[in-house]
Amino acid sequence: MFILFDEAGKLLTGRLMSEAESSLQIELDSGKRVKVKLANTLLRFDKPAPAALLPEAQTLAATMDLALAHEFAPEEEFGFADLAADYFSDPPTVAQQVAALICLQGAPHYFRRAGKGRFKKAPPEIVAQALAAIEKKKQIQAQIDAWSADLVAGQCPEPVRQQLYKILFRPDKNAPEYKAVVEAARSSHLNPLALLQKAGAITSAYQFHWQRFLFDQFPKGTGFPALEAPAIGDELPVAPVQAFSIDDSHTTEIDDALSLQGLGTGSVTLGIHIAAPGLAIAPDSAVDQVARARLSTVYMPGHKITMLPDAVVQAYTLEAGRDCPAVSLYVTYDEATLTATGSRTVLERVPIAHNLRHDRLDSVITPAWLDGETAADAAPAEIAALHPQLAFLWRLARHLKAQREVVRGKPENFTRPDYTFRLEGGSGDEPDGSETVLIGTRSRGAPLDLMVAEAMIVANSTWGQWLAGCGVPGIYRSQASMAPGIKVRMGTKALPHAGIGVPAYAWSTSPLRRYVDLVNQWQIIACARHGATAALVAPFKPKDANLMAVISAFDAAYTAYNGFQNGMERFWTLRHLQQAGITELTATLIKDNLVRADTLPLVLPVLGAEGLPRGAQVRVRLGAVDEISLEVSGTVIERLDLATDPAAEAGEDEGSDDDALAAAPLALAIDVNEAPEGPAANGAG
Repeated sequence: MFILFDEAGKLLTGRLMSEAESSLQIELDSGKRVKVKLANTLLRFDKPAPAALLPEAQTLAATMDLALAHEFAPEEEFGFADLAADYFSDPPTVAQQVAALICLQGAPHYFRRAGKGRFKKAPPEIVAQALAAIEKKKQIQAQIDAWSADLVAGQCPEPVRQQLYKILFRPDKNAPEYKAVVEAARSSHLNPLALLQKAGAITSAYQFHWQRFLFDQFPKGTGFPALEAPAIGDELPVAPVQAFSIDDSHTTEIDDALSLQGLGTGSVTLGIHIAAPGLAIAPDSAVDQVARARLSTVYMPGHKITMLPDAVVQAYTLEAGRDCPAVSLYVTYDEATLTATGSRTVLERVPIAHNLRHDRLDSVITPAWLDGETAADAAPAEIAALHPQLAFLWRLARHLKAQREVVRGKPENFTRPDYTFRLEGGSGDEPDGSETVLIGTRSRGAPLDLMVAEAMIVANSTWGQWLAGCGVPGIYRSQASMAPGIKVRMGTKALPHAGIGVPAYAWSTSPLRRYVDLVNQWQIIACARHGATAALVAPFKPKDANLMAVISAFDAAYTAYNGFQNGMERFWTLRHLQQAGITELTATLIKDNLVRADTLPLVLPVLGAEGLPRGAQVRVRLGAVDEISLEVSGTVIERLDLATDPAAEAGEDEGSDDDALAAAPLALAIDVNEAPEGPAANGAG
């Protein structure tokens, strides 16, 4: 005797060997013997042989008309043999019974299971809905197949083009557009990005990166709602100083300015004046909500997305010729020893005499000019008049840097330049990718740069310690040590920043550009107004969950913005290679087979560097440039140095994780190997 039984939803047949009270011993055609529960047996028969039964029944089941079977089926619960008797003949053959069973199991929209081998037919309205859903699924699959065929043929359907960034970076795996790309990528043996490029979905490499960033970070666009800058209600005293800012020519959000008093008297007071939007913008106000949503200004070559509307920025920026609201830190130094003897914070209006632009003045305000080795009047008259102040600031900045380096345990190296990008040409206010890019250099640690950086470190460190002393929470940046792998972290505790060499560090000097600085400015203003009782009235209290939320959101946004800026700088660097016809360059080995170009902001992987020590200088022949994936690689064709710099080989110029990321290809969220789901600026540190 033979048995038909159900094994985890699969129909199997075999020869009955023995039978117990609740189970059977069955031998399959393969010779394997299995124990089957009696409740799982569906049919006992003598013929045909098991090997012939299922193929015959499957062929017969394929001929059955489901609608007719549904019509014939009893209204009450029934077994598969009952349907076979009504549909075929009475009595039905074994093959007809098994065919009916296969048909019933394969049509859940017509028949619901009511037990092993037993069913109940679905109501007509449910059947109609199910059939409509099946038909819709067929139509969707047909559309997927058509789109996939178009993609393989090198044509991009418009619905796929419209969903380009979502498909690549944040896919809905049930969407037909996504499934079409996956299907086409599999059949064409291309990765999705290459497939879409070939199909013409990407017409501009620049727009691809720009629109992708907007899709990810600014899905509602970069425009601002209609907002007016709130007025400052305080009657602020006017400071008895003539301050000057130092920024580049493109800076509109002038956050900071400097002043000096008492030169030549033995006691000099350095004024660090920070724009004070915190005096007007209230937490949770309309302007604050915009700033908190953006969290930072986004920078890229030739363009930026500001954190605040331009009208708001212009109301508080430290523009020359105005008395500007400011939070001022005055630090007094002994003029001879440069020892700090005291500090105080003042809310006031500061007369801004000059907006100096370092990209225009770096060649004029040099160490030789500041140290008196060249005549002071060699500079423009406006700058020459500032020589005594700038010379003192230069002296003070070097002293402060040296002090911090003692704490750091090693000097800060400014061996690599900062690169500047200038775009020429184009057809609008924003770059469109057609511009010519000019890449220049600006020495790190240039006098003007160092003056501002050291002053901002003084402000951020002093205010960070002051907040902690007042018991007012702030947002701090800290680094436990300079050991490899120890990164800078953000938190609410005033902890040391080993990389800068200060006991506490709270970003506070760019409130027009960074939301963290605006938050800290609110806290500083509370301390300036209320002193020891500031903790009671400050906008953010100790252990404030809202403050932690700001840190988390800012950290994520700032990381994304910096990643985009680095990506766009790499894009324009690759574009420069092509525009200038550069096929070879000199580079320095920084990590494994990773090199850094000596005269361009470019890190790339190379072949042929095996066995070379870190710091080795090499000549590299470049391969093909891919502006979409931002990939370029090279081959070492010559070693240029005779001996490696011991400091470099010891790890002074060791590559970081950021270097590796800078040379990595574009990461996609789409995975063709995964089955689709379901049915078819200023300041340091």
